[in-house]
Amino acid sequence: MNIKQAAEQFDLTTDTLRYYERIGLIPPVSRNESGYRDYSDIDLNWVSFIKCMRDAGVSVESLIEYVSLFQEGTDSISTRKEILIDQRQELAEKIRVMQETLAKLDEKIEGYEENMLAFQTEHLLSKKGESVHE
Repeated sequence: MNIKQAAEQFDLTTDTLRYYERIGLIPPVSRNESGYRDYSDIDLNWVSFIKCMRDAGVSVESLIEYVSLFQEGTDSISTRKEILIDQRQELAEKIRVMQETLAKLDEKIEGYEENMLAFQTEHLLSKKGESVHE
């Protein structure tokens, strides 16, 4: 698969894919006889993994370290696992904070709805010449 097709598959730009490769977020992609990048299934799996991790907020630095360790071979398995565990804990904390924020927003929205209903009721009653306190 060429770079344009790979970029379209993952909703990325070709510049982003080149950047990911240049900084070590994905291992070097093999080239065809004309020198153009030729993405294999393995390359596409790397792009998918990196895109998923970046979308989740995993840092570029952590991912570069992970990919570098992966390329070193099996001696780095435990270190790579630790990186993933650390990133999972950070992500879980972000999700917890976001859930709290979502709950606060829901409360605030509900408060607006209640206040708007009270305002409308009061406004409509006063237009009819009725007292709200009667």
